[in-house]
Amino acid sequence: MAKIDNILFEKSIKILKDLISFKTISGENNSSLINYCDDILKNCGASSFKVFDKDKKRVNLFATLKARKSNGKKPIILSGHTDVVPVSKGWSTDPFVAEIINDKLYGRGSCDMKGFLACSLAYAEIFSKSNLLRDIHFSLTFDEETACIGAPLLIKELKKREITDGICIVGEPTKMKIIDSHKACYEYTTFFEGLSGHSSKPEEGVNAAEYASRYVNKLMKLRNNLISREPKDSIYTPPYSTLSIGGIFGGIAHNVIVDKCHVNWETRPVNKEDGIYLNNEIDMYEKELLLEMKKGYPKASIKKEVIGEIIGFNRIKDSEACEFVSSITGDNEREVVSFGTEAGLFQEIGISTVVCGPGSIEQAHKIDEFIELSEIKKCLSFLNGVRNKSVIN
Repeated sequence: MAKIDNILFEKSIKILKDLISFKTISGENNSSLINYCDDILKNCGASSFKVFDKDKKRVNLFATLKARKSNGKKPIILSGHTDVVPVSKGWSTDPFVAEIINDKLYGRGSCDMKGFLACSLAYAEIFSKSNLLRDIHFSLTFDEETACIGAPLLIKELKKREITDGICIVGEPTKMKIIDSHKACYEYTTFFEGLSGHSSKPEEGVNAAEYASRYVNKLMKLRNNLISREPKDSIYTPPYSTLSIGGIFGGIAHNVIVDKCHVNWETRPVNKEDGIYLNNEIDMYEKELLLEMKKGYPKASIKKEVIGEIIGFNRIKDSEACEFVSSITGDNEREVVSFGTEAGLFQEIGISTVVCGPGSIEQAHKIDEFIELSEIKKCLSFLNGVRNKSVIN
């Protein structure tokens, strides 16, 4: 058995190295990686379908190993995203060439979250050779890192195909701890367009940057209001809804009135009510600003663009997914996290969902991202537990 385990471990490492070599930065074409994964799963006997973006360049994959004999056990969905965040300067190694140093595998996406994908793909062959009593699904999405753009397209397809029951394990890096809740995450960009001119005659132009600044000031006031709306017995840290400015961009020179400017901002509501409140307030203020801008330039405009609205992942007292994971790991503790995942999207259509995967979020999105090899082994051991609960005894 030890020899088989070692072979499985080495297979996982090989697949992980391959996955890291695909430069699947959010927003870029991920079809080569998806085809690689699809080939592995099809060679194991899985059926699959793909869901593309409008440009047919970014793609989700959903594959299934069918049960040989069903006894009513709910299917298992092993879910992960294929995209990674961009790479900044300062890496000690090539971020897209995996290297193992001191029992750590370095590379962009090693932790977040190609480690989980590699383990799942490596274990697919074992699932396929087992007398499965339940379907095992593999869900791979694009652009999770940019407000979960890809997953909603897949979820829509799952609803169409009536795949709305089961246990979903989202393998984000949690060191194999159970995560059963996180805040929502709404990302926006607000565009301002005014009238350019010489800075010596500001009254002859409409400065988009000045109106953008006033907009940001309003957001800051609303941020304080969100703090005062903190719900009782909040399970989060911080316990209230947050708001952050991601950047203000505009202007071409010191002496030119800014005609175009945009503001990137995001909020992480603890509940839907806070998200609704914030959007209603800022939208009303936007109308006030626009009326002022149009007095100086009738063609002035303000447009708030929704980059993505990731719904929250809500704690469920009697969660079948959490209990399933607990029965394998022996850990009954449930924790919350500050980062967002695709878990709420699966939960919303009735699939019991848990976040649990190898690696630590402390290494995600950083220079010299890595995953400890021991975490890969823990994940493989967990998948062995999933198999044991999915086969004919």
